[in-house]
Parts: sequence; C-alpha cells; structure tokens
Amino acid sequence: MLFTAHTAARSAALPRCYRLALALLTSVAPGPALGASPADDGASPGVADELTPEERAAIERALGADSEARGDAEVTPPTAQPVGFAAVLQNLNPNMSLILDAAVSYFSSAPLQVGAHDPNHTGFTFQQLEMHLDSNVDPFFRLDANLVFSPFGVEVEEAYATTLDLPAGLQLRAGQFLTRFGRVNNTHPHAWHFIDQPLVNGKFLGGEGSRGLGLEVSWLTPLPWYVELVASATDPAGAATARSFYGAEDLGISGLEDVLYTLAVKQFFSLDDDWSLLWGLSAQLGPNPTGNGNRSSLFGSDLHLRYRPLEHAGRTSVELTVEGMFRSRQVPDDALQDWGMYAQLVWQIDSEWEVGLRHDFVSGVADDYLDPDEDSARNRTAVEAAFYPSHFSRVRLQGAYDRPAWRDEPIWAVSLGLEVLIGAHGAHSY
Repeated sequence: MLFTAHTAARSAALPRCYRLALALLTSVAPGPALGASPADDGASPGVADELTPEERAAIERALGADSEARGDAEVTPPTAQPVGFAAVLQNLNPNMSLILDAAVSYFSSAPLQVGAHDPNHTGFTFQQLEMHLDSNVDPFFRLDANLVFSPFGVEVEEAYATTLDLPAGLQLRAGQFLTRFGRVNNTHPHAWHFIDQPLVNGKFLGGEGSRGLGLEVSWLTPLPWYVELVASATDPAGAATARSFYGAEDLGISGLEDVLYTLAVKQFFSLDDDWSLLWGLSAQLGPNPTGNGNRSSLFGSDLHLRYRPLEHAGRTSVELTVEGMFRSRQVPDDALQDWGMYAQLVWQIDSEWEVGLRHDFVSGVADDYLDPDEDSARNRTAVEAAFYPSHFSRVRLQGAYDRPAWRDEPIWAVSLGLEVLIGAHGAHSY
C-alpha cells in the first residue's frame, strides 16, 4: 500500500508517456503485502485512473501478449541462491534506521538532570541522532550496532554479536552493550515514555547507563513459566557509564576481581488474556575507585504490570512500572548506602494519544564522593502527553516538579520533544 500511494503521489509530476509506462509496471506488480487490507489499497487512487481509453486498451493488449509469451515459454528453474562473494555482498545490506530526538525546554532554575540525553538547559537540546543497524551474519550469529551522532561527535553506543543456534536455550552476546540490569537500562531514549530518564538510573548507573565491553550469557529455562537467567562480565569504567564502580576513573583490569559482574532473573506471567506481568531481579558487583580493594554492589527489582483488552477495537493499554535500587559502596573506614526508585503509570488511549505520570525518588547520603552536595532526599514528579501521527513519529509535552531537599527552591520544568524515525527498526522488547 505504501508503494502504491507513493507512486501515485509522485506520478502527477511525470510526463504522460512515463506515466503510461509506470501504469504498465504497477499493473504487473504483485498484490498487497501480507497484512495490508483491500480497503487500504483502494484508499489511494492509482495512476491508471488517469489513463484514456486508448491508453488503457494499449496496456491490455501488451499484457495479453506478455501472458501468451509466458505461456509458450518453458518453465525456468529457480534461481540459485548466492554463494561465496555474492552471499557476502548480500549480507552487506542490513536493516538500518535513523532516529532523531530533539527538544525545547524551560527550567525555572539551574537543572539537575542526570541523563546524558536529557534536556539540561533552557532552550533547544539536540538529544541524539541514533543510527541502528542489524543483520544476521549467518545461521550462527547476528550483529547489532547503535551509533549516536551529536554536536560533539559520533559514539559507538553498542556493537555486539549474538549467537542464534546454541542448544538448551543458551545464548551468548559479545561486544559493547548495555547490561540487562533492571528494566530501563538496556533501552534507548526512543523506547522511553518520558523525555528524560529516571533519576535513580542516572545517579546509580550513569548518564549513559550501565554499559561496557564484555561477554554475556543467558539461559531460557525449561520451567513452566517464562524464566530467563542472565549473567555478564563487562568493563567497569566509562566516561558516563558504570557510575557506582570505576566510572570515569579507568584504573584498568588486573584480575577477575576488577570486572563488573551483572546478574539478572527475568520472569513473565500471563495472568489472563488481558493482563500480563513482568518481574525482574538484578544485581551488580564490582570495584570502585576509592581505595585498594574497595567494592560496590547494586541490587534492584522491577515490576511491569500491563492491561491490554483484546476485545477492544483500538490500541488501548494501561501500564504500571515500578523499579527500585539499593546501593552500597565501600569507602575508606566506612560504607555508603542509599536507595532510589521510580513509579510510572502510562495510559495508551488509542493509536495516536498517550498520557503518563511518573514519580522519582533518591535518598541521598552524606559525604558522597560522587555527589558531595546531594546529602538528602530528592523527589521529582512528571506528567507527559504524547501524540503519535504515525508509527514513525512522536510529539511529547512534559512538565515536571523537582524538589531537591538541599535547595531552597524547587525546579519547575516543561519540555516539548520531537521524535522521527526513518528506515527499518524492529519492535522493542516487551
């Protein structure tokens, strides 16, 4: 349907001789793709509707002659699949997409945003331009890459290979990737309902989240309900990653004790035809830079409850997400302990409109070497409304009330965000 509508729109600018050839081409083209309805295809008038009777008769004669020629011809054997270098060239055509996120914002006072892609000043923010590429390499591996373009340069956010054919429900992933700690960490801004990321994620995991070069193994267990076990070992350092561990202070890896380990359990329960539940448990263990042998540990739990009535004609759904984290860090002669959480409720009214509410909380701790001024609690409440003109674009309006206890005045914020996507981009994980 997209091809027919696009062709019809562009054909008006062509000379009639070219439109005649185009009508002939579209007449012999295959029917609508799987999932397209006849009503959809009939909604956009084709070029053939503009033809004169003489032109239409000429096309019919040409098609008849072509059909007779095909009937007299011998059946051609199927074309052989490409091998060798030709197969390599075929694999060099991966799925590719570009996703732009930008926003304009107002803050009543100096903002305290924690995400690397969050709007962080009054005015315009180029959040990111993400290029995603993915393709099966062969029957055994798949390659995914996410490149992020910003005014400051290009960053390889993720680039990893995933196995496709291991036995017993096992899967390996190797390269640079976002770890599967919690629910939000291994997602990208275009998968978020809100324009900025939760406070606890930025404060505990980093502005770019928990990400690093390493190896991950996961096992889909044979239990009666969906249970996946995940374990990974990654680099504990990064400019805006692994914040509770080495983070920006890359002290190197001299042994197994200097690696960041992530463990997770992912469970899914289908409660009935309309209700489903995801429950995850996560942990991270690794070194921190405060002294020889000092370590940090993170523990988290996330819950995602979704209601989507199957009998409803529209695309309505209601989702409740709650995620909490507890952090403990060894420092010389002491241990720093704090926690944080967020809860968000999102109502997808129909295929075009969505509204949401989120509350963030982080406890704060005295003498924090990462955030020395944030020695007490912080609360933030945000509301959002989103309009989806299509599956490939989104406009969001978000307002927030941020109340850090160590400041005399709250921070009021409002942001208007635009997101557009071109290319092929797969569905996001539920």
